[in-house]
Amino acid sequence: MSTPANVRGSTFNERRTTTASSAKPLIPSPRAARKGRPSSSEIVPDDSASNVPQHPIDTYRSNGYSRHTTERQTARLQSRATTRESLHVRTKGYVKNGLVEGDTTDARPFRSQDLDRISSPPAALAKASPSREKRPRSQWKPQASLIPPTTAPLAARISLPPMASLLPESLEPPPLEQLSSDAQEAAILDDLLHVLMGLEGEYIRYVGSYEPSVDKDRLDGANFRILPGLDPSLQDLTDSMLKMAKYYSAMDAFVEVQSREEFGAINHALCASIRKLLRDYLVLIAQLENQRITNESFSLHLLHLHTLPTSHMMFQLYTLAREFQNKNEVLEGDFDGSPDGLDNVDNILEQIQESGELAPGGMSKSICKGGNVLRLLTDRLSSMSGDPAARALLQSLLRDASRPYMTMLNEWLHHGGIKDRHAEFLIKEQKSIKREKLEEDFTDEYWEKRYTIRDLEVPPQLEAVKEKVLLAGKYLNVVRECGGVDISKEVHDVPKSFDDPRFLDNINSAYAHANSSLLRLLLTTHALSARLQSMKHYFFLDHSDFFTYFLDLSASELKKPFRHVNVGKLQSLLDLVLRQPGSIATQDPFKEDVKIHMNDVGLMKFLMGVVNVRGIEQEDANDLATAEKPRTPAAAHASSTTEADSSNMTGFEALEFKFSVPFPLSLVISSKTVLRYQILFRYLLSMRHLEGLLVNSWEDHNKVLSWTHRSKDPRLEMWKRRAWTLRSRMLVFVQQFTYYCTAEVIEPNWQRLMARVNGGQDSATAQDSGVTPRVNRTVDELMEDHVDFLDTCLKECMLMNSRLLRARSPSTTWQTSFNPYPK
Repeated sequence: MSTPANVRGSTFNERRTTTASSAKPLIPSPRAARKGRPSSSEIVPDDSASNVPQHPIDTYRSNGYSRHTTERQTARLQSRATTRESLHVRTKGYVKNGLVEGDTTDARPFRSQDLDRISSPPAALAKASPSREKRPRSQWKPQASLIPPTTAPLAARISLPPMASLLPESLEPPPLEQLSSDAQEAAILDDLLHVLMGLEGEYIRYVGSYEPSVDKDRLDGANFRILPGLDPSLQDLTDSMLKMAKYYSAMDAFVEVQSREEFGAINHALCASIRKLLRDYLVLIAQLENQRITNESFSLHLLHLHTLPTSHMMFQLYTLAREFQNKNEVLEGDFDGSPDGLDNVDNILEQIQESGELAPGGMSKSICKGGNVLRLLTDRLSSMSGDPAARALLQSLLRDASRPYMTMLNEWLHHGGIKDRHAEFLIKEQKSIKREKLEEDFTDEYWEKRYTIRDLEVPPQLEAVKEKVLLAGKYLNVVRECGGVDISKEVHDVPKSFDDPRFLDNINSAYAHANSSLLRLLLTTHALSARLQSMKHYFFLDHSDFFTYFLDLSASELKKPFRHVNVGKLQSLLDLVLRQPGSIATQDPFKEDVKIHMNDVGLMKFLMGVVNVRGIEQEDANDLATAEKPRTPAAAHASSTTEADSSNMTGFEALEFKFSVPFPLSLVISSKTVLRYQILFRYLLSMRHLEGLLVNSWEDHNKVLSWTHRSKDPRLEMWKRRAWTLRSRMLVFVQQFTYYCTAEVIEPNWQRLMARVNGGQDSATAQDSGVTPRVNRTVDELMEDHVDFLDTCLKECMLMNSRLLRARSPSTTWQTSFNPYPK
């Protein structure tokens, strides 16, 4: 009998004979000997008796087979010879009702004498049909070819065999109805050994809707059908084993598809583990084939019993593959809404600039990979925990699939680097944000946006510790860029898979080590405490004898409109003051980092903009109606002054300090924190400037003759007394409010902040003394404490409340306008 599998085997045998004709002949295997039998549909010429191959029955006799086996083989030979004789006397069709269809000249009833004639030796059989020399041999020569290579390294490179539906009618096997029960079982056994390897047999073939060249059909699995006429008892056993053939064909296609480059390392590791199981499956089929050849009592029932455990394993693999396919279809439908779609544009452009081409899978559609693969395996393991065999299988797959992920995790935890070619790791790196840009403008982007978490790619095993994983790598990455970590040093004795009992301890120890390393770098190497103390001197006017001297020297320049102020002159005066002998600033190692800057936005206007962006408080919302009511002329004048053009500001109102902070201190003293420092400085400066104006007014009241001379007009004296009282009360208010902001708000909060910073320094120095570091303080907590300190100061200084700002602005305007009045 000739099938696509047999035809492909004969094609390869011809090629092997051509290429190795001079090689030493090999002893054929029993399976090859059995396959060498003539096909039931081949036509042998009468005058070429040598072309008739010797039947394997002689070989079986020489191997000691029993007489019963010889009789069974003789009966099978007679049956096939009967079919061959029927092919000689017809051109098309099968024998029906004793007549041959398709041939009117040789049509005749099939008689018992024919069986006696065809059971004679082959030479007599050749002489029995002299007309066979005139009939042409059927043309059926399928060719195997090589498939172009794909990104899957172990994918099949040989073209698929032709389907049985394309087989010429002259090569069709005899119908099952004409075979005895034993012959049917033998034929089905032979077919099943092919079908279980994904190939068609003579009587078991693909369904008509299956297309082996379509990936979706292959991933769904090949459905097989049995030609009609099979015994019902054999039909049931065969149908149950055909499911395993479907599972194998689906898993073979799954391994080939998921092994492509764009599916990532996690899928590749999973496919490698499944490929080992499929190899064991093929070994089982080879052993069953050996039993079929050597064991005469091997039956279809024994084949079914031997394949039951393997069938259960293949069913679990097939179900898992179906879940992967469904997941890929869901992700493909949600591709447009992928959160990583636009975030990776910079990485893609950088890949093009560096190598001139995209990395594999750079613009591919969304597929199930990385953490999603591990999550799917974990969920499947949880649902199948009651099945010991399935649980052991899924644990093995999860262990093998998690090895590449653990390699990336250990690299991130212990070196602060990411080796993630296919975007599978839970940490995403934005390569466009670099340290060089941070030195020019120390924003928070490097810390907040350089490394982020892919929330959809986090495996369940890391869900509870994902923040620790992120921070540990971020800390080490900063230390590594500052030269504090030797990335060439390999880390030994680390867990290799998720089921390792040291898995969580590895993360916690790496987090503690990274935190202490960065704290030591910030607090010891880069002197964060001293840097914060220096900022307190300049921005909060602590020990500000130098600043009073600076205001006296630059008063004439700062009285000008801010656009006309000479910033270079002010910077020179500040440098002169900071280097003045006897000043506390002369001992400051960071005085070179202070620069003069003129802000073109008024403080109150800026604060109102910030408050409006952050939202109106509930009590302010209740006063919206009151705010819209007609106001007094003084309030209207104050409001218009607040909203006036910024070009009316003087140098005193626009003056602010800029502070240069190197990396990695810029992570703690970021642009956002420096902005808060500048707001507090401008507010304190305005209070200091207002106090100076009121003091100048007091001096005028005591020196100017018009104020010191006692008039005879009592109304004039009453007016002077009221002006003196107002000036005195305003001066006391400004002095008391300045004292409140500095002594009762900034200083207590500052002491609490420094206590926390020093506590972090104690935990950072624990590693230097040989003690295992205990995470009391983390770098992120230190950053949060710094921001909380500044926000608390702003809130308690009444700078973050819109109602208080609206009430404070008119009073400040009146107090400022009082100074030129008495002159």
